Formats: sequence, structure tokens, C-alpha cells
Amino acid sequence: MAAEPECVPEQPARSGPGGRLLWVPLGGLTALVLAGVVAWLAGRSGLADLLWAAATVAALVPAAGSMLRELWHRRYGVDVIAVLALAGALVVAEYLAGAVIAVMVATGRTLEAYAQGRATRDLRALLAHAPRTARRRAPDGTIEVVPADQVVAGDNLVVGPGDVVPVDGQLTAAATLDESVVTGESRLAQRAPGDRVGSGVVNAGAAFGLRATADAASSTYAGIVRLAREATAQKAPTVRLADRYAVAFVPFTLLLAGLGWLVSGDLVRAVAVLVVATPCPLLLATPIAIVSGLSRTARHGVLVRDGGSLELLGRARTLLVDKTGTLTAGRPQVAETVPAPGTTADEVLRLAASVEQLSPHVLARALVEGARERELGLAEPEGVTEEPGRGVRGRVEGRDLWVGQLDSAPPQWASPARDRAEEAGHSLVWVGAGEGPLGVILLADPVRSDASRTVGRLRKAGLRRIVMVTGDRPATARRVAREVGVDDVLARCAPAEKADRVRAEVDRAVTVMVGDGVNDAPALATADVGVAMGATGATASADVADAVLTVDRLERLADAVEVARYARRIAVQSATVGMGLAVLAMFAAALGRLPPVAGAFLQEGIDVLVILNALRALLGPGTLRR
Repeated sequence: MAAEPECVPEQPARSGPGGRLLWVPLGGLTALVLAGVVAWLAGRSGLADLLWAAATVAALVPAAGSMLRELWHRRYGVDVIAVLALAGALVVAEYLAGAVIAVMVATGRTLEAYAQGRATRDLRALLAHAPRTARRRAPDGTIEVVPADQVVAGDNLVVGPGDVVPVDGQLTAAATLDESVVTGESRLAQRAPGDRVGSGVVNAGAAFGLRATADAASSTYAGIVRLAREATAQKAPTVRLADRYAVAFVPFTLLLAGLGWLVSGDLVRAVAVLVVATPCPLLLATPIAIVSGLSRTARHGVLVRDGGSLELLGRARTLLVDKTGTLTAGRPQVAETVPAPGTTADEVLRLAASVEQLSPHVLARALVEGARERELGLAEPEGVTEEPGRGVRGRVEGRDLWVGQLDSAPPQWASPARDRAEEAGHSLVWVGAGEGPLGVILLADPVRSDASRTVGRLRKAGLRRIVMVTGDRPATARRVAREVGVDDVLARCAPAEKADRVRAEVDRAVTVMVGDGVNDAPALATADVGVAMGATGATASADVADAVLTVDRLERLADAVEVARYARRIAVQSATVGMGLAVLAMFAAALGRLPPVAGAFLQEGIDVLVILNALRALLGPGTLRR
């Protein structure tokens, strides 16, 4: 089977005159064919045959070389049919048919290369935009320009006007940012001191300071670039099906051509069969449609890892979505701190934030930000261990502390706080030591204003069952579920339990899982398609995901599902129609009803038709064109 071309180069492809060289072979062959037609009309049939034969040989030599290389590696595809058709046309002196086949092969390859270039334009733009340098403030206050890969967490950086933010970090001053390359949002974003900023965004205002929270390799933009490089590295199932189909199609074509020759004794019939079988529309249409779909989803802020994931997304019927950061705003705030008798609210919050300040979890950030807003001095924790979905343990100022869920019955003093939390839909974070709970912190994370509308859009996109999965309390989870309109809710799920729930859904239908935290990584890896809310910088979940939402808006997933369904439908439609017409033409040729020249023009029309149809996937569904 023919090797797949690499669709995403390590360096951005050059534009301009170099890109136009793509059309030179097709233009040259077309010129030879037209010159032959002019000679034939002028009554110089000998010259016409010579020009057409030259065009046939010009296409035969590279096609034969490609075929021999594939056979050397024990692979074969429709190059075999193309070579036999070109050679057969020369043998039976059907020079015009051979010339048309030559133009046909060149047209198919040119359109395929053009489509892949168009389809990967957005992905190449990501690679071109990747930050390569950073301005780092030295201990003596001077600014030095260093390679971005030399920046480490804790470095103090300066981002000048027009600069690309090189790594994930925390602002030390207000900033105006252009996030369009990463998120697809065209409007400028205003960010305040203390806000977290992902790498890859552009400073659209005055210079600002940034404290690095990750190195370049672990930053948001680096993860997106990795996905871009992988986006077409793996063949989609439909593309692999096309390769497998070629294994059966080539022997079928040779058998039919042989039978036509054997029954009639006319070699021209065999050549006619080979002509209408060249090239296989299935091998051309499906990669174009799928790669075009990958490009279109990238435009909508969804980076899909490969064609296989895009096809599964197009077949998905069930969606499991994590609550925090997806259906809720994802920026919880400390609403209330209730201390145990003998301690104070500020002390409970200070201890909790001290333990949690190294955790990437969204609830941990809420505790740390809440403590800093109250100007509580945080202590450095020791021996911190995290159990995803349960909480964090560590040692602060000589005390062994834990922050997270309460496994035992809650104490009496916390009952009023629990009632208030249940009524308001707040999350509870318990803080304790060896002697028991020291207090409980109520965190408010309001439901996104567009969550209900987004769920409706997801249903319209074809997701029939939508389930909310969370590690939160059942009462809070049910309240959110009623508000947004999901079908079912699974509460108090630890990471392993989330993965089990996803596995159960996968057994029933093609399932998508959306999450934004480290604790979602096992579930994302288990789903048919795992989708990470990448803008939050949760690298553990993004690394195992099949797709990343570059902007934290779940409605973009509905866009991606619609694009995936559209691309898959076009791929199947193009391949089915093209191959159906080709097979009918092959039988007509075997029966002597379709001469080589007519068959060549007919197959040329079929191939161009299915390739142009596949290119429609670049536009996306009519409802999303913009």
C-alpha cells in the first residue's frame, strides 16, 4: 500500500513560487495532450501520437519508480494499476488514452497535495507561531534574551509589546492579550495581576512582568504544537480501510481485465478495464476529507490528535462531562470558612492553602488565591502527596495535615455549614490534622451562564446521552445537573471510578469524555475520544487526550462534533459514489462497451468529481461556515 505523505512538516512550508511548482507536472502533461489534439486536428496524426506517447512515458516513468519502491518494501497499491494501464496503452497504441491517464494521475496527485496543503495551513501556522525566545530578568535586574527552552518555573520574565508569551506563568502586572492564535477568539482579553496566562498568546499592550510557572516543554502552547505535529501522523480508520480495499481492488481489477482479454481475445479490453480503474477514488477522497476535517476543527478551537479520533468523534453518541471547569465556571472562590471550636477561620484557610499551593487542581488554586486575598502568610509544605479525587496530605509547621474529602461522619459543629452548602450548591473542602477536622471551607463555583444552551447544542450535534461525572457530593451534583439539563449524574467518583464508568459507557456506544483536571486523566484515556479543556493548563489531562479545547468553552465541542460528522459523511460519500461508478465502468469496458479513450475521459471526470466533493470538508457544515 502506498505510503502516506507527511502532512505536518517540522518547519512551516514555504509559500509563493515554490508552492506553485506543485502544478508544473500537471501543466506540462496538459500542454502535451493539447498540442497533440492541435496536431491531430491539423491532419498530422503521427505527430499527435508522438506527443501523446511522450505524455504517457512522462507519467509512466515516475509511476513505475514509485511502484517498484513499494514492491521492494512488500507493499502495493493502485500504482500497480496506473503503471499497467499506461504501459498497456503504449502496447496497444492507444496513445490518447495513455495521455489522458497521465493527466488523470497528475490531476489526482496535484489535487491531493493541494488539499493537504490547505487542510494543514492552520496547523503549520501554529508551528510558525511557537515562541522561541524569552526576556528573563537576571538577579541584578538586567534583562537577558534566552532560548525559551532555558526558562524554568520561578523565573521572572518580561514580555514586551508584540512578544509571544514563551511559557505558562502568572502575571505580576495587568496585561492586554491577543489570544486568537490559541483560542480562536478575535477580541482582546484584559488580564489582572495574579491571573494565569498560557504560552502562545501575544502581548497586545504595554510590557508586563510574568513569573514562570512551567518550563517551555510543559507549557500550554507546547502541548498544542505536539498535537499539531501528531494530527495527521496516524491514518484514520477510513484511510486504513482504503488501503485494505486497495489490497482487494487490485487483484479484482487484474482478474476482470484478464477475463475480458481471455473471453474476447482482445488486449484492448483489458487495457480499457485498467484505464477506468486508475486511480482509485477511495484512496484519494478519504484522506482529503479527513485531513480537511482536522483543519476545520482546529479553526473552531479544537485540536484533534489524529484522523482516527476525528472519525470516532463523528460517530459519538454518548458524552460524559466533568462538572468543574466544564459545566461550571471553573474559577471557584472561597465563600465561607467554618472553623472547629478552638481555632479560627483564617488559620484554617492559611493551613489549607499552605498544603495546597503546589497542587495544579482548580480547587487548590481557589484556596491559595483566597488566602492571598486575605493577606494570610503561607508556610512552605513538606512531604506533600496527592490522591486524585480525594485530597492532599502534607506537613506544615510541624503538623501533619490533610485537605480534601471527609471519609468519616461530619462533626456536629459543621452541620449548619453543610446545610448552607447543600442549599447554595457549594463544594465542601475539609481541613484536618491527626486529631480530626480543623474546619471546613465552602467553595462557590457557579454554573456557566451558557451551560444549558451548550448542552442543547451538543444534543443537536447528535450526542444522544449526556452524563455529568464528578467527585463532588451528590446533592451539589444533582443541583447542577437539573440546572443544565443532563440525562444522568454520577457523583463522588474517584479517578479510578470515573474510568470504570466511562468503560461501561464505551461498551454501549462510542463515548466522548471531557475533563479539565489531573484527576480526569484516567477517564480521558479510557474513553473512545478523550477531550481536555486545555486552556486551563492541566497538562496531565491534555497529554492523554485525543483532542484539546484551546478555549474553555464546551460549545466548541459541539462545533467539532458537527465538523467530524460532516467530514466523515463526505469521505464515505465520495468513496462510495466514486468506486461505484468506477466498477460499473470496469464491467462496461470488460464487455467491450467502453473503449480506452472514452474510459479515460470518463474516469478522469469521476476522479475530479470525488476529489472536489471531498474538498467540501474544508468548508465545514453550512451552519458553521464563517
